[in-house]
Amino acid sequence: MQPTDEAVARHPHLQDPQPEGWVRVDLHSHTMHSGDSTTTPDEVEEAVVASGIDVLCITDHNATRGAMELAERLACRVIVGEEVKTHAGEIIGLFLSERIPGGLQPVEVCERIRAQGGIVYIPHPFDPLRNCLQEPVLVDLVARGLVDAIEGRNAKTSLEHLNHKGVEFGRAYDLGVGAGSDAHVAEALGAAYVEMPDFDGPQEFLASLQAGRLVGHHFDAPRRWRPRIIPSIPSEL
Repeated sequence: MQPTDEAVARHPHLQDPQPEGWVRVDLHSHTMHSGDSTTTPDEVEEAVVASGIDVLCITDHNATRGAMELAERLACRVIVGEEVKTHAGEIIGLFLSERIPGGLQPVEVCERIRAQGGIVYIPHPFDPLRNCLQEPVLVDLVARGLVDAIEGRNAKTSLEHLNHKGVEFGRAYDLGVGAGSDAHVAEALGAAYVEMPDFDGPQEFLASLQAGRLVGHHFDAPRRWRPRIIPSIPSEL
């Protein structure tokens, strides 16, 4: 998908040539179903067109409803995901068919993701200002072979060396390394993403991720706080 002129003006890296057959994938984003995001379906739809993202992973907190509802609506492909809260931090599941309840032990969350044929993706590792997975728990999950990929660039992580630490950790353990906007407002969608060979399904996705390149930086997109009242939505709990 070609980004709009407005998107290129805000994100100059979007005009860089992309290899033929590659796609731009934002691995981490939120909608109003997250509870701490106010982004409506209409705004997601507009932001996808403006950003030029080809594949969007919608990873709401403890919810998959928003991703499933938007899967047939957006101009880009949608990967249904969920950012699951545990006592030790957050874990993202990608390529999900069923919601995973929050509050489970990290090992069980990973096992439930895998049971659906999904991918276990660790968001914003090592960022003390976020609900990152505790490092000993992360190391244990990797040792158990329960982690597929880790976030190496989160557009909301303000200290760049923390992103670099995620990249280094992923490479050290031969994990896929991803990037995402972690957008909680529409303007931030596409602030970070991976350019990678196109894929079909979770296993090709992981193989393509290994060959991909991380793009973007937290300064690329505004995150203006906007007080709004939005309609309440039924809980998935």
